[in-house]
Amino acid sequence: MIKNAFHYVTRKKLKSLIIMSVILIMTTLSLIGLSIKDSTEKASEETFGNVMNSFIMEINRQVNPGTPRGGGNIKGEDIKKISEVKSIDHYVKRINSVADLADHDIIETPETKVDPSSDRAKYFKRTVMLTGVNDSSKETKFVSESYKLVEGEHLKDGDVSKVILHKELAEKNNLKVGDTIIIKSNVYDADNEKGADETVEAEIIGLFDGENNGPVTSPQELYQNTIMTDLNTAAKVYGNTEDTAVYQDATFFVKGDTSLETVVKDLEKLDINWSMYSLVKSTSNFPALEESISNISSIANTLFIGSLIFAGVIVSLLLFLWMNARRKEIAILLSLGISKGQILMQLIFEVIFISIPAFIASTIIAKYTAQIFGEKILSKVSGDIQKQIESQSSSSQLGGGAEVDGFNRTLTHLDVNILTESIVYVVIFMSIVLLVSVIIASINILKKNPKELLIDTK
Repeated sequence: MIKNAFHYVTRKKLKSLIIMSVILIMTTLSLIGLSIKDSTEKASEETFGNVMNSFIMEINRQVNPGTPRGGGNIKGEDIKKISEVKSIDHYVKRINSVADLADHDIIETPETKVDPSSDRAKYFKRTVMLTGVNDSSKETKFVSESYKLVEGEHLKDGDVSKVILHKELAEKNNLKVGDTIIIKSNVYDADNEKGADETVEAEIIGLFDGENNGPVTSPQELYQNTIMTDLNTAAKVYGNTEDTAVYQDATFFVKGDTSLETVVKDLEKLDINWSMYSLVKSTSNFPALEESISNISSIANTLFIGSLIFAGVIVSLLLFLWMNARRKEIAILLSLGISKGQILMQLIFEVIFISIPAFIASTIIAKYTAQIFGEKILSKVSGDIQKQIESQSSSSQLGGGAEVDGFNRTLTHLDVNILTESIVYVVIFMSIVLLVSVIIASINILKKNPKELLIDTK
């Protein structure tokens, strides 16, 4: 049967090439689809790895307007209560403050320059935004990759009088890692409710990089004019300590595989005024990124499953026509005493001989085209999401800083590789599809006896 199958395939070159072409194209698309899905999952793990099993405590703006500038006003004691729950592994809390550089200049652009005689120029000429955090490696702007540490080290719990500057701000003021800067309270800032007039001398322990994605209206919205600090520094410029300061938000990381939903439900029992706060999954801080990953995965799944189904349908139709033209041949084989099982095996081997070169060729083609397909799909998905963001921006009240850029960030790159595991999966699934196709195409003919087959050929 094997020999007969090989001879038939090589003798009927055109028919064999047609079926081989279908299998080749569909296998290639299936392999590309599965590889894109794998690369998307990898990108998701790399992006959300630090925040996957965590949730954020933030103010409930429906009933809690926050600070005079609209910032978070979470009590430190409420954060502490949650941190002491057994299921919480560790947490990151942030303080947002406004302060001035005592002896250095901020970065300005033509778009952010204001009238020198205006109050803004007078009272906020050297004003920067401070983000105090106890672990900057897991701070939202670094997680979203709006900021990237390029020199030095991250802020960690227990740091005092330490800062990380944007590299352009450092370059403008001839500063480097190891230098110190003086940060002063800004008495005109609305959130400086105590009228604090404090001075902090802080050491630069790192530099970060990043550029605004959208337009800005003030110098303080520029990435370059944000300084990452330890918690004590950000609290002190408002006349507070870590214990008395109010916090922008806090991110809690859950131990092991504990369900976030279970933990959040248990937290409701704590003595906290929950009407003032909201608890949300950390990944919800990156809705555009989540949507881009989800959409790409959906397209990849469609490409993989659709190719298998399409291959099954087309190959079944081709084999059905092929079998219909071989009625007389099959009738003769049956008359010679060859069993239906042997004939079916010959048909299966014919498809195997056609499939093997198609599988090999599809692997080679996919290796050279998968990255191109991935980038095209990524570009299409990201473009659609950006159009949605732009159409909604006119009615949005969001500013143009790093928080907003992180919120609107989409997936920017896919590293699509054809893995051996993917090849094995596709070959197995496609083989199953082809086997079913052979059975479907031949079952009607193999049910008949030689006389019936010969009569049907007339």
